[in-house]
Amino acid sequence: MTFDAGPSRDCGACARLAAFRAANRAQFPDWWNGPVPSFGAADARLLVVGLAPGLRGANRTGRPFTGDYAGDLLFETLIRYGFASGPYDRRPDDGLRLIDCAIVNAVRCVPPENKPTPKEISACRSYLSASIGALGGLKVVLALGRVAHETVLRAMGKRLAQFPFAHGARHALGPDGLVLFDSYHCSRYNTNTGVLSEAMFRDVFAAIRAELARPHGTG
Repeated sequence: MTFDAGPSRDCGACARLAAFRAANRAQFPDWWNGPVPSFGAADARLLVVGLAPGLRGANRTGRPFTGDYAGDLLFETLIRYGFASGPYDRRPDDGLRLIDCAIVNAVRCVPPENKPTPKEISACRSYLSASIGALGGLKVVLALGRVAHETVLRAMGKRLAQFPFAHGARHALGPDGLVLFDSYHCSRYNTNTGVLSEAMFRDVFAAIRAELARPHGTG
């Protein structure tokens, strides 16, 4: 389920990404190969923000974090903490559903080598702003990685220096009670190198679950 209006399937805002998309469509005609839409419902209180679709993950399946290791860890953790239910089988039709949660990427199109440029991140920021605005009951944003963290702050008009990125950090963003949590990205590289463990990732979601259980406006 999509809760916002993302870029068109043939968005040409970023020439490099459009060319990469065209090459992938020619090489893998059965894949999604387009801007990946958001996933979740408009009444979600938690928004998970990733960096960009993986080439053989969301770029193939058309659903954020679906089809690669990062999705394996993310969806297993979402299910564990009650933010998702049903089977996860690396397919968009696997029957998995999100509960009180939505997912979107800071950059909607797959970048070469999984590395969007600052210009590409900036070009897609308006869609992230729209995603945040579409969630009327939003209470918590989880940024997966520094780029997502900084993009969320910029999309909300916040100063980066006021909210430094750190794994497990909690940032109160303003008088409306919205809170930003940070985590290292749940990529295979980060877990293989010991930057992020499953326990560290779960700790962030435990903190988010506790945050959502608190009465609004209690700090």
